[in-house]
Amino acid sequence: MVGKFQVLSVTDEAAERISALVAASEDVKGIRVGVKNGGCAGMEYVLDKVTDIDPADDVVEDKGVTVFVDPKAVLFLLGTEMGYEVTKFRSGFTFNNPNQSSACGCGDSVALTPVDPSALETMRG
Repeated sequence: MVGKFQVLSVTDEAAERISALVAASEDVKGIRVGVKNGGCAGMEYVLDKVTDIDPADDVVEDKGVTVFVDPKAVLFLLGTEMGYEVTKFRSGFTFNNPNQSSACGCGDSVALTPVDPSALETMRG
């Protein structure tokens, strides 16, 4: 992909979970990741199953799965590693995000600083 960068990457565990979600329904084509205002730290990650592809989304194909990124979230998610974990108390997708400046104690809310848009031109090469 000349002139294109990948917004986020996917761990093996996240790829396995996304594959399972897609396989469980013939209508699901992948996962959409976004962010929204909310929570005590200011922002929350939003995940949805994708049945209808939005051509405005950034498309990340990694480890055999497709992740769609809401274009309004790209500057907040650039460089993020999307994972999946199962612990004694919860299971779910995780985000190792270099743009995260803090998080709430609940773990659901984060403070994110967007990447300077001028940096995108440098990354595109």
